[in-house]
Amino acid sequence: MKFGVDRREATAASADAAAVGVFEIEGKDDRLPPSLALADKASAGLLAAAWKRREVKGKKRELTVLHRPDGRGRVLLVGLGAHADFTTDTVRRAAADVVRGLRGKGARTLAYQLTSFVDGPVTSSLASRALTDGSILGAYEFLRYRTTTEGGIEEAAVYLGEDRVAEERSLTGEVAEQTAIAENVLWTRDIGNLPADTATPERLADEARTLGKALGLKVTVFDEKQLAKMGCGGIVAVGSGSSHPPRLVILEYPGGTRRGRTVAVVGKGITFDSGGISLKPGPRMSEMKFDKSGAVAVLGILRAAATLKVAPRVIGVMCCAENLPSGTAYRPGDVVRTYNQKTIEILNTDAEGRVVLADGLGYVVDQYKPDEVIDLATLTGASVVALGDAMAGLVSTDDRLAGGLLLASAATGEPLWRMPLTDYARELVKSELADVRNSTEIPTAGMLTAAAFLEAFVGKTPWAHIDMAGPAWVNPVTRKYQPSYQSLGATAFGVRLVGRYLQDLGTSKG
Repeated sequence: MKFGVDRREATAASADAAAVGVFEIEGKDDRLPPSLALADKASAGLLAAAWKRREVKGKKRELTVLHRPDGRGRVLLVGLGAHADFTTDTVRRAAADVVRGLRGKGARTLAYQLTSFVDGPVTSSLASRALTDGSILGAYEFLRYRTTTEGGIEEAAVYLGEDRVAEERSLTGEVAEQTAIAENVLWTRDIGNLPADTATPERLADEARTLGKALGLKVTVFDEKQLAKMGCGGIVAVGSGSSHPPRLVILEYPGGTRRGRTVAVVGKGITFDSGGISLKPGPRMSEMKFDKSGAVAVLGILRAAATLKVAPRVIGVMCCAENLPSGTAYRPGDVVRTYNQKTIEILNTDAEGRVVLADGLGYVVDQYKPDEVIDLATLTGASVVALGDAMAGLVSTDDRLAGGLLLASAATGEPLWRMPLTDYARELVKSELADVRNSTEIPTAGMLTAAAFLEAFVGKTPWAHIDMAGPAWVNPVTRKYQPSYQSLGATAFGVRLVGRYLQDLGTSKG
C-alpha cells in the first residue's frame, strides 16, 4: 500500500472513501460534534440525521458508511470508543478496521481526516504513525498460494486540513519512516507464513544470506557437520530426525554512526514441530509451521535495524531445526551436551525449543560478549494459558532491559506482561542426571520453568526472554478477538517491538 500525507481536507479530496474518527456518545446530548461538521456537509446532512437517530454510536470497531449524494465516494465513520480510553493503539486498530471493512467493496483510495484522530495524549505525530501502521498491516493478506483476491485499498494518506498544514513537512518524514517499518513487518510475515515443505532450515539460511547481500550484513551459516564439531549438541539432537538438517545462522549489523551497545537477538526456528518421539496430538498440528516465528522475527529485526540505521550493534542468531520422529530422532532419556558444555537431560522431545536456544544463547554470549541478550520464542503453551493469544510473556534478569521493552511494547501495540523468575522455577529444572532437564514432573509454571532453563545458558549477561507462543500467529478461531492489524497467519510479532527498543536504545543514555 502506498501511504502519504496531503495538506487538503479529507472530505474535499477525490478519494474513494474519507475516514473520520468518531468518539462514543456520552450522556443524552445528541448535538453533532463540531469535528464532524465537514463530514456532515460532504454527506449533505445524512450524517447529522444518522447521529440524531443514534445510528452512529462511536463504539470501538463500529463502521458506518454514508454514500455522498454528489457521487464523490463515501464517508466512513469509524468508532473510537470513549475519550477516557483513547490511546495510540485505538487509532492503529481503527485504521485496520477501516481498510479491512473496505476490502472487496470497490474502494482503492482512502483519505483519513487527521484532526478526528487527535485527542488528549494522542498527538498528530502519534496519530499519523498509527494510521500508517494500522492501514498497511491491516491490509495484509498472504496471497502466494491464492488464485483469486478481493482487492482493497491501494493508496491512503492522512489529510491535514487547515489546522494541521504547518506540520506537513514533519509528518511526511514520520509517515515515511512508519511505512518502512510496517512494510518490513509484511516482508517478515511472508516468510513466517511459508509452509514447512518450503521454509526448511536451509531455506531460512538462504533468506538470511539474501538479506545480508541486500543490506550489507555479515552472515555466517553453520551446517550440521560444523555444528557437531562445535559441540552444539542441542540443535543437532533436535534436528536429527529430519531429512532437512539443522542450521545455526548468525547475522551481524555493525551499528549506526553513534555506535554503542551490542545487543544479541536470538530466535527459535523450529520449521515444523511434530513433537518428535513425544508426538503432539493431531488437531491443529498444521499450525506448527509457525514454530519458526522467533527466528523469522530475528530476520525482520535485523532488516529493520539496517534499514533504520539504529545506533546499537545487533547480532541476530537463528536456531533452525525441524523436529520430526524417525529412526534417527533424539529420544526421551537422552543426554545432550551443548556449546557451553552444559548437559541437558531430555525428558520430552516436544520441549525442543529451549534445547536449540541453549546452543544459540551459549554461542552468542561466548563469541560476541553482548551487553544484553533478547530471545524470542514460541516456547510454551503455558504462556497462552496464562496470558491468552494476544499477549507475550516477558521474563528478564535486568530491570533496565525489561523496562525498555515494556516501553517499546506500549508504543507499538505489541503487548508484553512481565512474569517473575524465582528459585522455585530454577530448582524444578535441575536434573539428577545432567545439569538441567528440558521438562519437569510438575505440570505447573511451564512458562517460568522454560525461562529458568534458558537462564542457565546466558551466565551473568543481562537477558530478556519473550515467550510469544500466543501472539505469533492468528488462526480462524482467534481472529475475531484479535486487532484487525493482526491478519490471519503469521503476525511477525516482536519485529516492531524489538525494532522500536533498538531505536530507543540509540537515543538513551543507558
